[in-house]
Amino acid sequence: MTGDPRRHIPRTDTLLADPRLSEAHRLFGAGVVKEAVREAQQRARDGRLKPAEVLPAALAALSPPPALLRRVINATGVVLHTNLGRAPLSAAAVEAVTAAAGYVDIEYDVTTGARARRGRSALDALRAAVPDAGDVHVVNNGAAAIVLAATALAARQEIVVARSEMVEIGDGFRLHELLASTGARLREVGATNRTHLRDYAEAVGPRTGFILKVHPSNFRIEGFTSAVGVAELAGLPVPVVADIGSGLLRPEPLLPDEPDAATWLREGATVVTASGDKLLGGPQAGLLLGGHEVIETLRRHPLARALRVDKLTLAALEATLRRPVTPTTSALNADEGQLRERASKLAARLVGSGIAATVTPSDGVVGGGSAPGLRLPGWAVRLPSGLAEPLRHGIPCVVGRVHDGHFLLDLRCVPLAEDDAVAEAVERACS
Repeated sequence: MTGDPRRHIPRTDTLLADPRLSEAHRLFGAGVVKEAVREAQQRARDGRLKPAEVLPAALAALSPPPALLRRVINATGVVLHTNLGRAPLSAAAVEAVTAAAGYVDIEYDVTTGARARRGRSALDALRAAVPDAGDVHVVNNGAAAIVLAATALAARQEIVVARSEMVEIGDGFRLHELLASTGARLREVGATNRTHLRDYAEAVGPRTGFILKVHPSNFRIEGFTSAVGVAELAGLPVPVVADIGSGLLRPEPLLPDEPDAATWLREGATVVTASGDKLLGGPQAGLLLGGHEVIETLRRHPLARALRVDKLTLAALEATLRRPVTPTTSALNADEGQLRERASKLAARLVGSGIAATVTPSDGVVGGGSAPGLRLPGWAVRLPSGLAEPLRHGIPCVVGRVHDGHFLLDLRCVPLAEDDAVAEAVERACS
């Protein structure tokens, strides 16, 4: 029996302790992982697998099904990566979502036993974050916020908007088509590159529902340009609905060209709309901020029911607002020197494992249709381009970017605690 290859089949406890199964433990639980290991061991005993193939077979059996969202380590340097879900939730928000998964007092007053306003604590947190807003409302995304405003305030009326602000918001959806679907009629003013106050003034009339001011957050127009600010538009005799897009609630020195809700409200905007899963760093949501009367009009519109958010979103939003240090904030403000140090340590470890790795400058970007053109100086580990595919297919999935024939791992959006996981993933991909 000394030559029996079955003697070389790895022990169950050895396999279960292998770090390559740690992600499977998190996803599926100990019982499912143990069953997959035993099944692979039995296939080896039957001669259908070699002993060295037992662990890979167990890993293959534990691959997430196509319908299950996979955890991704974002090493692209894009902070708000739309394809990866934009803003990652903070630990406080994750904890809040877990708590909200059961029964919660979302529309219930525990003091009186009577029905209460839906999501009142999250709305209180949003009002507190933007005191310039008399009232607030939350719907399921930024586009929904604009649709609700258009439907409630301008159905069968005109919306005046600058040609330079007729944006495409992603996946082929265009602002003018979105607004037209509400029954409103768009009246475009100005030229592609220049719009003046007189253009708006000449377009405003009895059929005007409101002026729409859109911050072009996902592109820039440079050169011979001009645009009209909210303060000037607010002087015209119609409401101004202003979409800041990226979800900045207060001024941010790092992003001087990004408008914020508080400033536009002080300048006279009737309603400001924004997204929750961009610069705010929270869950996908559409935020509407304005005076009490107009927000009540929006809240009471029948469409508001179809666009309302669930308890998990409200919980995550409140936690994000009350504890504002988010992964998005940390990634945007990551120290360049610390990024270089982390990249150097990762590269040194990989070189020690026989992998060609060097450190190279790498500018991160905000992403998510926010702050176009802004570069975030940083550093990345440069690897052979052929590693991109196996790292995407691994567990955990690691996504970097290919640039100039090399594969770059930028640690800006990678939590410090996951640096070892990235290193292990590269080592496995090269083994």
